[in-house]
Amino acid sequence: MDAMEFFQQSAGKWRSHRTTHHLAFRRSEFGESEINVEPLTATDPSIVALCELHQIDPNTAIGGCRVRWEASMDWDKDEEQHEGNTAFALVPDPENPRQGKLLRELGYAEIVPVVGDYELDDDGGLVLVTEYETMSSVERFWFASPDLRMRSSTVKRFGGFSSASFCTESRITPDASDSAAAADSTKPAPFSVLGW
Repeated sequence: MDAMEFFQQSAGKWRSHRTTHHLAFRRSEFGESEINVEPLTATDPSIVALCELHQIDPNTAIGGCRVRWEASMDWDKDEEQHEGNTAFALVPDPENPRQGKLLRELGYAEIVPVVGDYELDDDGGLVLVTEYETMSSVERFWFASPDLRMRSSTVKRFGGFSSASFCTESRITPDASDSAAAADSTKPAPFSVLGW
């Protein structure tokens, strides 16, 4: 399996349950969301635009996905909802298609366009490592079964780890096209998105 096949296997609507440990505060937070994953071809305008944003030749991309989410977290006041969408583009290493660059419209740990590194590990998991100006994140996604996906993430700021999260995501429907597109959001996705 390559990274594009991993995205294709993730297509559809998912219900996500997440636990986040805020290490500095010694507190845990729980949340849930609905996530829609729509695979995109290499010639999709979103993929081309994302490559151009990061000054990367669009012809080197193999595709990607668009992720839409609607979520709530325990600490939210007045049942605040987080919703939005973002796109990802995959640019594989020409010498090893199991690794490469992942281009994002919005980062996981910071709300900025960012380029991370991905690799498919020996167990079939997709590992993403992203370096930001003031922090770094490591995310791992894997399938326990075709309709059950797991996700773990850690965020490290200068001086040490600040948070660790674990998500269990179950597929609601295989077709993401049945949901309305969420409006663009300037908030970071509370559920990694692959952001998702």
